Amino acid sequence: MNAPHQSITPDRFDAVLFDLDGVLTSTAKIHSSCWKTMFDDFLHHRAAQRKEPFQPFGIDTDYKRYVDGKLRYEGVRSFLASRNIALAEGTPEDPPTVETVCGLGNRKDELVKAAIEKGEVEAYPGSVALVRRLREQGIRTGVVSSSNNCEQVLRAAGILDLFEVRVDGLVASKLGLPGKPAPDTFLEAARILGVSPARAVVVEDALAGVQSGRAGGFGLVIGVDREGSGDALRTAGADVVVTDLAELPN
Repeated sequence: MNAPHQSITPDRFDAVLFDLDGVLTSTAKIHSSCWKTMFDDFLHHRAAQRKEPFQPFGIDTDYKRYVDGKLRYEGVRSFLASRNIALAEGTPEDPPTVETVCGLGNRKDELVKAAIEKGEVEAYPGSVALVRRLREQGIRTGVVSSSNNCEQVLRAAGILDLFEVRVDGLVASKLGLPGKPAPDTFLEAARILGVSPARAVVVEDALAGVQSGRAGGFGLVIGVDREGSGDALRTAGADVVVTDLAELPN
């Protein structure tokens, strides 16, 4: 795709909506690791109880296919369904020791919060430079993330003040919005900013997120390929795929 078509300029676009984990910050690795720790513990315990072989959770397979980019409890449901495991839904108030969909999701969330508190969050310099450049040009910026810890991560990375709008897992839950790959969270961010999806850009590293941007009719969907999944991102609907946002033309 030629450089002019990749350019994000005020004559073409009014806003850019960024995913958080893996796009703005390095927290995608934290999330995938915490999902694996939680699910492996659950699967190991279940296999021992049933005297069945232990099949670990795969980051390159299970995480990307069933969990990445989705709201927390949706990710739990999706992966469990892939293993034909039925658990009670429970409630968001379930303690992390309870083996329900919500309990497992809450267990994963505790692991993520511990990692954030340890200072394991870093922003990608190329992403921060792009956001600053867009704002200087008068292009508005927002974050659309499935994470319930979005605000804490942005603050820990020192970039909270770079975004006008934040539609995260907490907002989605409050408003009853379905998570990615449904386009609703991105559309809500565009609505809050008062911009047309056709004049807004979606930036995502997750297949579900790219599918969300495409389904929402956004003017440009950029896939960020940090782990060799460029072809899959294109298949999911990315117009442009880069390994770092610093590659986008000025």
